[in-house]
Amino acid sequence: MDMVKELISNYGYFAIYGLLALGIIGLPVPDEFMMTFVGYLASISVLNVQGAFFVSFLGSISGMLISYFIGKKIGKPFLRKHGKWIRMTPTRLENLERWFNKYGPWTLIIAYFIPGIRHFASYFSGMNGMGKRKYFIFAGVGAFSWCLVFTAVGYFIGVLT
Repeated sequence: MDMVKELISNYGYFAIYGLLALGIIGLPVPDEFMMTFVGYLASISVLNVQGAFFVSFLGSISGMLISYFIGKKIGKPFLRKHGKWIRMTPTRLENLERWFNKYGPWTLIIAYFIPGIRHFASYFSGMNGMGKRKYFIFAGVGAFSWCLVFTAVGYFIGVLT
């Protein structure tokens, strides 16, 4: 956490963008804490609130798009070959595919608010062949609402203190 604070303090918007993109891909970045901290910094005028929100949104979307294309290119073959190590049997993969085809778009929006799940939702969207346009719309709505909520929470924490 201290590293995240340090990076944002030193590199500002560039660090926000990069950390969010890497965090959404699946690297261990404390996304919710970071977004709350970004909102707090905006409340004490260290960052511009609109700029912080916009950069956060772009970082989130970038991470989601990278995850989507990784899932699309190597997801299914990788899971078919190595899925046994994480208990992803062919039957479970088929069940997941059916479920995701039915609820996938809404999962993208809801998954943003569940740490750990948001990372896999993009990979599964690409693996299951969700259309790019549909994916971008639902992932965009999820990213927008997630960034808005956590930036606002941090902002109001800063205003109250």
